[in-house]
Amino acid sequence: MSLLTQSMRQLLRHTTQRATLSGAMRALSLSPTLQQQNKPATIDVSAIAKEHQKECQTVCERINQQVAKSEQGRLFAVVHLCGKQFKITPGDIILVEGYWPPTIGDEISLDKVLLAGARDFTLIGRPILEAGLVTVKATIIEKTLTHTKTHFKKKRRKQYMRINFQRSPNTMIRINSIELTRPLDSNAEPEVEPSKRLF
Repeated sequence: MSLLTQSMRQLLRHTTQRATLSGAMRALSLSPTLQQQNKPATIDVSAIAKEHQKECQTVCERINQQVAKSEQGRLFAVVHLCGKQFKITPGDIILVEGYWPPTIGDEISLDKVLLAGARDFTLIGRPILEAGLVTVKATIIEKTLTHTKTHFKKKRRKQYMRINFQRSPNTMIRINSIELTRPLDSNAEPEVEPSKRLF
């Protein structure tokens, strides 16, 4: 009798556990009616693109107004020069290391402008800004050599000793001006003044 009751108890336990699990699974499953109700809304891409274009146009108009009235403040730029990037503003003096061909007094135009901006806006190039949008004028003010670097080699007990001295050339450049030459998003050809050398 006891064997029969134990087997009945086990049978009842298994059936109740299965019933609760199957009920839980039914509650978690999605019915076809719910799937139809939760369809994603269609997005109008053209309307979003038009809104984005209008917003860009208003930003460009505000920048053009600031530049026309000279209210943008002091401009800054990031230029690529001799394999390095320099953040510059008008009146800055930068030091270019290594040999560079321009001589003292040369006026140059730095054409590889990666970024230009002012207090309220920043123009970012991909990787550089359009030619003729920003002009950076600079002057070579000094060409010198660095301080003397000493390279000393010695092997003990071998009567071997060498002393080498090294001085590498440097060029100092003064940034004269940074200007936005034409309005943004205009198709007008830029007027480029001829300079002695372009870098």
